[in-house]
Order: sequence, then structure tokens, then C-alpha cells
Amino acid sequence: MVAGRRRELFRNQTGDGHNKYDHVDLENGNGQQFSPRPRQRFRDAIEATISENHAIQLKRQLLENVDHNVLEKFRKSDEELKSIRNKKVRRFYEQQNTKLDDWLEVDSIVSTLADDVLDSFAPRDLDNDGVAEDRGPLGMTGEFVESFLPDDEREKRRKSARHVKWAININVVVNILLLAAKGIAALWSNSLSLIASLVDSALDLLCTLIIWSTNRLVGWKLKRLQKKFPVGRRRLEPIGILVFSIIMIVSFLQILQESVKKLLPSGDHTTATLPPAAIFSMVATIVVKGTIWIGCARVKTTQVQALAQDCKTDVYFNTLSLAFPLIGHQLDVWWLDPVGATILSLVIIYDWAGTCIENVTRLSGEAADDRTARKMLYMAWRFAPLVEGYKMIKSYHAGDGVWVEMDVLMDEKAPLRRCHDVAETLQYCTEGLKEVDRAFVTMDYTSQGPTGHATENE
Repeated sequence: MVAGRRRELFRNQTGDGHNKYDHVDLENGNGQQFSPRPRQRFRDAIEATISENHAIQLKRQLLENVDHNVLEKFRKSDEELKSIRNKKVRRFYEQQNTKLDDWLEVDSIVSTLADDVLDSFAPRDLDNDGVAEDRGPLGMTGEFVESFLPDDEREKRRKSARHVKWAININVVVNILLLAAKGIAALWSNSLSLIASLVDSALDLLCTLIIWSTNRLVGWKLKRLQKKFPVGRRRLEPIGILVFSIIMIVSFLQILQESVKKLLPSGDHTTATLPPAAIFSMVATIVVKGTIWIGCARVKTTQVQALAQDCKTDVYFNTLSLAFPLIGHQLDVWWLDPVGATILSLVIIYDWAGTCIENVTRLSGEAADDRTARKMLYMAWRFAPLVEGYKMIKSYHAGDGVWVEMDVLMDEKAPLRRCHDVAETLQYCTEGLKEVDRAFVTMDYTSQGPTGHATENE
């Protein structure tokens, strides 16, 4: 079996296939070997055989008695999709292909992960000292399930993590360089427009540092942090984006206020002019931020998407901040610059307010989108050979990631051991999906009765 080969990687074995710590008494005799009593050894062999047969039975039901390609007959190839002229029909089959891709992902994770999970539920005491030396694949890896995922899925996640790291670091470096260049230019030219652009770059750097610091905090493996945040620190990332959004909204509210003041009869009605240093600074910002925007738009994580949105905001802001004063100066129209700034500020405030509300609702426990909810149903269906049914399946956000609750129906006469193994295997496989941060699986024997949660807490 695959799990048998993988388990050899976690054992320190001798040439004859036995663990080098077998029958070694480390407390009595400084490593002197001893042999357990025949009765105890016989009882351990029986228990090991029962555990192995139990795991084999579950594996056969879950992995072998399933037609893994049963749904592929519904897939449409690219050529077939191109031949469909009706756009609604083509869109239907494109969505169906996406659902089939999700099914393949779920089936791949179950097929590769369940084997090792089931092999981890019967830890063995190899030297009969009361401590299980062979804790199975999950025990030996510290319950990191990613090492058991398919190779292509692990490589995809590693690439995504690298892209996120590069995107954040590049944004930090670029914002520092832009801030330094604009600071020197502002001191040299003494331009108010350039000073405003300098403040905008300082704000960009502050916001990028917020994202950088939250990303680092999530990645740190300090025991003190693990104790203080027992279910992880992933929600720090959307909290950082929320702070980022609020800062952007407040900043552009100030710009909106200044623009409205200038439009009032008591305001300054002189035509705005831009010195060459300010023009060069804005053009450089547009080029650099536009390049980063295109690069970050391909990385589909909340943090990098926030950076892409920030770069997009800078491109729009600097482009229109450059265009309106130049056009107004050429046409000698004083109100064109403040009107343009007012419109631009309102658009950007609306954009970042949407990002702010999105993160607030996710942190508040918003229901997962339909595609994610369907993947959870696929996962539940995948375990159909082992269960009687499902009483409840919920998937909701706890930040960027999704938490899943499943209430599984089992035969009331099913042994506790079987219920435990099915529940934990389902739980680990669900947490193996990239969207899921945490899964909770409970067992029930009837579809009637209460759901298990107090209504006033919902």
C-alpha cells in the first residue's frame, strides 16, 4: 500500500526491517535488550492485526469501491465548447467543467490523504514501555497534512506561497524607493502637488508594511504565539486588510474635503500648474505601480489582491491627477482640477469601502460562496460508503478561510472505533482542501432531534 511505503520514511529501521529500538529497555540496563513475555507479545499481535484489518476494511470501502471517473463522461472538451454557439449553453457547460474540476480535487485529496490518516489511528508501543513509538504518518509529521497531498497540489501551494512573498516584498521595496525619490524631488522643487504625492507614497508604504507584518505574524511558529492563538493567526490577514481599507478611505475623504473647499465661492480659483519634477514623479509612479498591478492581479490571495487594488488606485489617482491639471492649464479652466479630484476620490472611497465591508462580513462569519459549499457537499458524498447520511453541513468564513461543520449520521450500533475513524478521516480530508482552515465533524444516530447548538448563540 502507499501508506506502507510512506511509513517506512518515518521509521528508523535496521537492515532486517525491524526498528532499531525494538525490545530496548532504556530505563533498566542502559539500552540492554529484553524480550517481552510471550502472553503480552501475543496479545499485542492480536490487537495489531485487528487494527490493521479494521483500517483495511475502511480503505476498501472508501478508496477501492468507488468509480473515480464516473462523472468525467459529462465533461466537455475545449473543442466541444468552442463549437457551441449559444452563449448561455456554453456558459452552462463551462460551469459544469468547473464543478468536475472541484470533484477531481476532492477525490484526489481523499485518495491520497485518507490512506495515511487511517494508518495513524492505531499507534503502536514497539518496546512495551507505555509510549507509542510508531504514531503513524500523521504523528511523525506533527499532523501536517500537506506532505501527504498530491504532488501537483503541493507544488501549486508552494508556488502560491512564493508568489505572495515576492509580491509583498517587492511592494515594500518599491514603496520605499518611491518615497525616497519623491522626498528628494519635493525638497528640490518645493511643489505642493509633489508634496501631496509624497504623502500618498508614505501612506502606501504604511499600508504595505501592515500587510507585510501580518503575513510574517501568521507564518511565525513560536510556541508562545501558538499558545496565545490556539486555532491559528490566519484572521490577522483580513484584519490587516481592514485597517488598510480604513486608512485609504480616511485619506481620500481628506482629499475630497479639500477638493470641495476649492470649488466653493470662497475657495482658491487659480488654475493649477505642475512643475516638471511633479510630472516626472507621477509618470514614474504610474509606470511602476501599473507593472506591479499587472503582476499582483494574477495571485489570487486576499493580501496580494489588496496590494493590486492599492496599485490600481495609485495608477488611477496619479493618471487623473496629472491629466486634469494639465488639461485645465491648457484650457485655462480652474475648476477642472478640483472636479476631477472630487470624482476620483468618490470612486476610490466607494471601491475601498466595498473591500472594507467584504472583510468585515467575512470576519463576522459570512456563509461561504456556492462553489465552496458545493465542494463540501462533494466531500460529504465522497464518504457516502462509510456513513448512513448527513444531518447538517455548514460552511462559513472565519476570515479569508472557511470553517466547516458536518453532523454525520451513523448506525446507532456502530462501534465507537468506527465512528471515530470515519469522523477524523473526514475532518482531516476536509482540512486538506485549500479553502478550509478548520473542520468540525460530529456523529449522530438519528436525523430527528436538536441540531446541537443553542439558537440564541447564532
